[in-house]
Amino acid sequence: MARGFWFILVVSSVLLVLIGSCHGSFVGICYGRNADDLPPPDKVSHLVQDHKIKYVRIYDSNIQVLKSFANTGVELMIGIPNLDLLPFSQFQTNADTWLRNSILPYYPATKITYITVGAEITESPENISALVVPAMTNVLAALKKAGLHKKIKVSTTHSLGVLSRSFPPSAGAFDSKHAHFLKPLLEFLAENQSPFMIDLYPYYAYCDSPNKVQLDYALFESSSEIIDQNTGWPSKGSPKETAATPDNAQTYNMNLIRHVINETGTPAKPGEELDIYIFSLFNENRKPGLESERNWGLFYPDQTSVYSLDFTGQSPVDMTADANVTKSNGTKWCIASSKATQIDLQNAINWACGTSGNVDCTPIQPSQPCFQPDNLVSHASYAFNSYYQQNGASDVACSFGGTGVIVDKDPTYDSCIYMRTGNNLTLASNSTTAIPSAPSSSSNKAVYSSISTSALLLTFLFFLLDLERA
Repeated sequence: MARGFWFILVVSSVLLVLIGSCHGSFVGICYGRNADDLPPPDKVSHLVQDHKIKYVRIYDSNIQVLKSFANTGVELMIGIPNLDLLPFSQFQTNADTWLRNSILPYYPATKITYITVGAEITESPENISALVVPAMTNVLAALKKAGLHKKIKVSTTHSLGVLSRSFPPSAGAFDSKHAHFLKPLLEFLAENQSPFMIDLYPYYAYCDSPNKVQLDYALFESSSEIIDQNTGWPSKGSPKETAATPDNAQTYNMNLIRHVINETGTPAKPGEELDIYIFSLFNENRKPGLESERNWGLFYPDQTSVYSLDFTGQSPVDMTADANVTKSNGTKWCIASSKATQIDLQNAINWACGTSGNVDCTPIQPSQPCFQPDNLVSHASYAFNSYYQQNGASDVACSFGGTGVIVDKDPTYDSCIYMRTGNNLTLASNSTTAIPSAPSSSSNKAVYSSISTSALLLTFLFFLLDLERA
């Protein structure tokens, strides 16, 4: 295909958007309402805003929900259920009427950016896949009449059932039995620059194959270099669902958020932008199936947290928030700039941890006290500060090619202790901070081997993306 399209992945506890435009990655939330004990939409809107969540996905076009997010700046992804595919696909007037009555009265006060037409069609017991593209076409036509087709994108969501195999990514392929449905769908998405969306269930992948998928691997905590990988997590399950715990859910979501916010991308596409919508805002007590199905929420119905989660990706150490750091009389520390590129940070870490910088970077290696959060900004901050303190805490010792920043707040967190002047210093033999511009790949691996391994299906889908573009 001559034109590309985006990917959006609903990763069980996440809807993840792989975008082709330069806007910076973001984290959102899926607001499911399959429960009888949830707070009213206006309180939900306040909860979302209180946690600085800017992107929300709902599964219908509920008027009360749309009203509750008016003038909040929160961007909504709304849905058209499978039950409505037939009338939407048969008559353009049905799509026109729906848009006129259900969307236009609330837009643009309520910011709507995506409309999903149908969900996981290949899993439906009824053979309704042929209705999806015609329904999408009619919804798009209605948007064009209203002049909104460039502001609101139209797509649909899929299950992994559209794939015949997904591991390893290089062997990934769509299932040929869905070709009649997927071919016109992909053409529609490419023509209209709309995203491809797929639901992933890494938690269940782990449960089904615990001998093949290690728990730390699924939780984004594996420290070995793995190109093909799985990822997703509930906080509670049946007695046999031992991996469904608040700690695992928090770990998975926290690591995923950091992976996305830091624009780590995938091993095949480093630096690629990924937008995620975590599933779900609340536990939903009316969901059928295993106990875990009812416990994906970040919040209980009373709006208390199931576990703590920072949507900025900065916890447990936030280099700018007063709540997470303390000032110390005249003492300064050197940390990495959050605006630095991944390449510059990697080069700087390699230099600081190598023979030139002579910094002991053992604490940022796997299983060590400063390894988490596992991202370049955090690891670089520890390495930068160690070099800075060892070399007189001078301005030049915190330059690192412009990627270092001097602060007066102690970045120490948990058991990760940031050095300060006077603490058992061993001076480096080289007192300059001339960062090499392009260390060799072998040097990268030798000096800094804790590469994040968080993208099995992301890598696969990027591989498919390249095939479609070819």
